[in-house]
Amino acid sequence: MLFIDSAAFDATLNWLANGLLDFSGWQVFFVILGLTHVTIASVTIFLHRHQAHRALDLHPAVSHFFRFWLWMTTGQVTKEWAAIHRKHHAKCEQAEDPHSPHVHGIKTVLFTGAELYRKESKNKETLSRYGHGTPDDWMERNVYSRFSWQGVALMLIIDVALFGFLGLTVWAVQMAWIPITAAGIINGAAHYWGYRNFEASDASANISPWGILIGGEELHNNHHTYPTSAKLSVKPYEFDLGWTYICILQFFGLAHVKKTPPVLAYGEVRPVADEKTLEALIANRYEVMAGYARQMRSVFREEVANAKLDASVLKIASRWIHRDGDKVPAEAQAPLSATLAAYPVLQKMLAMREELRQIWLNTSHNREQLALDLQAWCKRAEESGIAALRDFSTQLRAARA
Repeated sequence: MLFIDSAAFDATLNWLANGLLDFSGWQVFFVILGLTHVTIASVTIFLHRHQAHRALDLHPAVSHFFRFWLWMTTGQVTKEWAAIHRKHHAKCEQAEDPHSPHVHGIKTVLFTGAELYRKESKNKETLSRYGHGTPDDWMERNVYSRFSWQGVALMLIIDVALFGFLGLTVWAVQMAWIPITAAGIINGAAHYWGYRNFEASDASANISPWGILIGGEELHNNHHTYPTSAKLSVKPYEFDLGWTYICILQFFGLAHVKKTPPVLAYGEVRPVADEKTLEALIANRYEVMAGYARQMRSVFREEVANAKLDASVLKIASRWIHRDGDKVPAEAQAPLSATLAAYPVLQKMLAMREELRQIWLNTSHNREQLALDLQAWCKRAEESGIAALRDFSTQLRAARA
């Protein structure tokens, strides 16, 4: 006759229900937040800033921890992620962009962004052209790349062992976290909605000035403006949690930052714009143009106080007047043109803005000629009779690289 030890049976049932830790639902909830946050930190620090853009170096132990953690929580192969992301920057918003919402549609990227990644990871040309410099050691070749799904299976076993039946939920959230936040929100929403500090050449936008939930990746327009920067925040009111972690690692000698966003400095006003002024302009062109945009918005408010047009027309114009011409959508062209025709000062400022932008875009002129072009631009700005243009030009002559 078979006898069953009731105490052992009850202990087994309890383990199946609650796992080794026997945590409450709230405790498991906070564990999930912690685990997924480690995954986010691993993606933004290791995959993104370290591997894809080489913005910082990591101690081998830290680097390997991130690789191991991502193997268990995402099954992501480092070479594939880095290659796809580099191609995204190289072909941004073009037909070859692996996950642009302007190419594939916002719904497709938001809800099936992970599928776009998987599809591109099969493209051998992408991996060959953009996957250079990623890990190629014994562990990568024989474990992480070769058995990518076994890592997430190991994570499932660990979650169930620790949390019982709730471990299935813990694991499911872990597996969905990066496809939702990175492949969906960042690749989709951050190229569709949000605010822009800089007129980058693509449609990137900052989702939020506080990069906490996704480790700083929310500051996507900043990143596309300065892609090789280890720090994603640029304004005093912005916060990049990933940068905080990098600073901590650097304090302990576990990381070395190679590049951060340039800082526009000012000194004495030069009598005329010269090659040093040109150097400062080119090195800090995005920040300079952001300052010009602020001047334009200020002048816009002053000019339209004398309302010559319908409020709805002016509202559309105010949104697009400081943007590059190729970024203005077709439906905004007519209201913007009407506004410029009604307010010659705004039309002059917009024309001068484009002339300034063309200085660093002009590849047919040598350095000396570009400096003369800038000098002529400053002279016209200061003789325009527009106070905002005069003040901007004077400040530009004080710029230092």
